[in-house]
Amino acid sequence: MKWHQLYDAGREPDMKQIGEYVGSGLWEELCVHLEEEYKTSPKVEYSGCSMQPGWNVKYKKGGRALCTLYPAEGYFTCMVSIGNREAAEAELLLTACTPYVKDLYERTGGYNGSRWLMIDVTEPEILDDTINLIGTRAPKKSAAK
Repeated sequence: MKWHQLYDAGREPDMKQIGEYVGSGLWEELCVHLEEEYKTSPKVEYSGCSMQPGWNVKYKKGGRALCTLYPAEGYFTCMVSIGNREAAEAELLLTACTPYVKDLYERTGGYNGSRWLMIDVTEPEILDDTINLIGTRAPKKSAAK
């Protein structure tokens, strides 16, 4: 059953239910990373967006979006916005990224000065790339002075 059918707008899932639906350790690994490194909490929100309808999970730091996670069965999609501020650092990081993430970046056109990368996180190497790209959005709490 599709995510938006399982949990409609009137039935908000909790983080445990979302993790069980995704069924990938990569989900938990990213959530733990975001919460520990950025000292932030997940916010579960409903979206009627035609591309990714249903409940998603947003992580923000200092009022700025780090990423939005879209659950899927067996994997998840992580949206990371790379704006002008992050572009130079992101493009340096891309040299070490998986071919999938490099290609996705190249194919993703700009919108209002940003590239909205919809990264399907299906393997550990893609998760590593995703974590590094999120890192361009805000300094880690442990690195802040």
